[in-house]
Amino acid sequence: MSSPLSKPQIIAHIQKSLNYTVFDSKWIPCSAKFVCLGNFPRGTGVLQIYEVQHGEAQLIKEVNNTFLVSAHKHLDNNSHLWNLEMPEVPVYTVKAHKEIVNSIDGVGGLGIGDGAPEIVTGSRDGTVKVWDPRQKDSPVANMEPMEGETKRDCWTVAFGHAFNDQDRCVCAGYDNGDIKLFDLRNMSVRWETNIKNGVCCVEFDRKDINMNKLVATSLEGKFHVFDMRTQHPTKGFASVSEKAHKSTIWQVRHLPQNRDVFMTAGGAGNIHLWKYEYPAQRSKKDPDGLDVGVAGSVSLLQNVTLSTQPIASLDWSPDKQGLCVCSGFDQSVRVLIVTKLNVV
Repeated sequence: MSSPLSKPQIIAHIQKSLNYTVFDSKWIPCSAKFVCLGNFPRGTGVLQIYEVQHGEAQLIKEVNNTFLVSAHKHLDNNSHLWNLEMPEVPVYTVKAHKEIVNSIDGVGGLGIGDGAPEIVTGSRDGTVKVWDPRQKDSPVANMEPMEGETKRDCWTVAFGHAFNDQDRCVCAGYDNGDIKLFDLRNMSVRWETNIKNGVCCVEFDRKDINMNKLVATSLEGKFHVFDMRTQHPTKGFASVSEKAHKSTIWQVRHLPQNRDVFMTAGGAGNIHLWKYEYPAQRSKKDPDGLDVGVAGSVSLLQNVTLSTQPIASLDWSPDKQGLCVCSGFDQSVRVLIVTKLNVV
């Protein structure tokens, strides 16, 4: 019989109050450091680098800038690339969109996916653009609504399927519930669906493998897990949905050491840890003899409430299993430890 302590536990190891609104927090690979980005009430942006030392988060560098707001939301419509060793001036800047940049993701380089190092941005102007930092000013790909189509606010973008030098996909989620999968090799929309609620976050379980799973989170507490291995010509990809709670699910992040475990961050200040279980067979034949995917199931491993305000960002340490950082609109950043992830 399993006891409550036999399940993974989510422990708030460090809590640090900040004097600004923090939009995003990310672990710096191969270190005990993380970066926080946000803006002060006066409107200027701030980037802070913290290091975990003796159970505390020590501030080791801070940069204030009028155009730096966040790696997650660029209010001046620009995209900036920073060297965190010398963060005073961005190493790459481009006028990315006509309106606010809502989401950004990267792939390639540093061994994360094959092919060129690229950045994708999604904006309120309805466009999704792919950038190569080696190519100044113009995007290498631009996905925008056709003339006459309504421009929907793109809330989230994510790279995936980057398992060789030629193949690469971008998934984008929109405010009306649309999810579009763009094939960058063929420059076409490979698949699209609608989940009936604004899409807050999409993430592949791995960027650098043949597409396996995709998680999409939405308003009103529901998320969908799509099995991306089998695409039916009319039914698309098989999926399973789960309602975590009644508030928005702002973020989803897959555990780097186990792609079937993922964590969601909610609008009620809560964190949920989930595990995806594969079915006995991931595909079957339909009456016409075509392959159709079979969805698995999702089980809740643990949940905890950290704040009364939304948890807006979440990131796992790529090096230390179970270590993660999250930040919320209560102007706090927290370092969490999740136990027993090696036995789930």
